[in-house]
Amino acid sequence: MKKYLSYLYVILGAVCWGLIGLFNRALGELDVSVFQRVCIRNFGALILLTAVFAVTRRSVFRIQLRHLPWFFGSGLISIFGLSLVYFQCQAECSLAVAGILLYLAPSFVVLMSAVLWKAPITRRKVAALLLALLGCGLVSGIVGGELTASPRGLLLGVASGFCYATYTVFAHYVLKHYDSLTMTYWTFVVAGLASLFFWDTASLVAVASDSRGIIGMLGLIVVATVLPYLFYTKGLEGVEGGKASIIANVEPVVGALVGVFVFGETLSVWVILGIVCVLGGVVLLAKED
Repeated sequence: MKKYLSYLYVILGAVCWGLIGLFNRALGELDVSVFQRVCIRNFGALILLTAVFAVTRRSVFRIQLRHLPWFFGSGLISIFGLSLVYFQCQAECSLAVAGILLYLAPSFVVLMSAVLWKAPITRRKVAALLLALLGCGLVSGIVGGELTASPRGLLLGVASGFCYATYTVFAHYVLKHYDSLTMTYWTFVVAGLASLFFWDTASLVAVASDSRGIIGMLGLIVVATVLPYLFYTKGLEGVEGGKASIIANVEPVVGALVGVFVFGETLSVWVILGIVCVLGGVVLLAKED
């Protein structure tokens, strides 16, 4: 039962991440730049987590200095670095190409898990990985979409997948010493402070003066950032990293469904097939346990 509860946490995290399009689009309509959104997301998450934990869980504020490098890694590489390389990749490649390169992340996690922790690469895990990767490609529009890419853009895309994967790797080490709440909090201490590089007071005041901007910011911070990282990191306490990363590929499925049911986008046969592939990969992993 505990194992399946961990799976549920990972799925809930992926579902919340998949809702990011709702709030990104709302802020985009108000001409909030992508880098301002990075600042709102990461620094806003830091402020919220600090306020909540100051009242409910002050123990998360205490860590040993020798463990700081792990949090610098998860904050600067997994969160802040991911934002930078992924957004730049989107500027140099079509969104379909950027999306599928980002979802190379589970492949990196499976490989690093095998090298670092001797986690077995089973046939079922490989099949689930290939199904999920195919599904993400179909959902992202790799078939029938406009595919453009530059060599630099491809490198940035692969880098985004690697950065995305490193959060699971850093969490593996941190969770040996701290609980999931501490892992999440200190990751955003680093990512939030680094994101202040993009701080623009005038822009943020303008967004906060519009009710749509307030809803967009709150949704981006709470629903698409704080909750998914809390859920996913909690799930990592009971699910092997490679499996968790594959299961988290539910995210683009949720994003596609949001596009269909909220924004009226077309639900093509390829997207339906992609959703089936991703869910099939999740079922394969669940049966392995």
